[in-house]
Amino acid sequence: MKILVLSVMLAVGAASVVYAADTETAGTYVKDSVITTKVKAKLAAKHMSTLTDIKVDTDANGAVWLSGKAPTKDASDLAAMITKDTEGVTSVHNKIVVTP
Repeated sequence: MKILVLSVMLAVGAASVVYAADTETAGTYVKDSVITTKVKAKLAAKHMSTLTDIKVDTDANGAVWLSGKAPTKDASDLAAMITKDTEGVTSVHNKIVVTP
């Protein structure tokens, strides 16, 4: 009987660990997606067609990577500034290539 109870307790404990890991991963993914969406919306709100060609990727820590092309350094800098001023963003890595 003790072995049966111990086995059930171990199984429940293992299931709890798997569940916690799954929800943490899902929560992180949602957080990343929310930040990425906020940044993309802010870039689109500027009505600069050049900023719509910029790709936005966010990691689990709120760090954002910008990539793609911009016609001027000013447009690239503006995208970085908009991103930096977005809630949840902890750092910005601007990898935007300026192509006039």
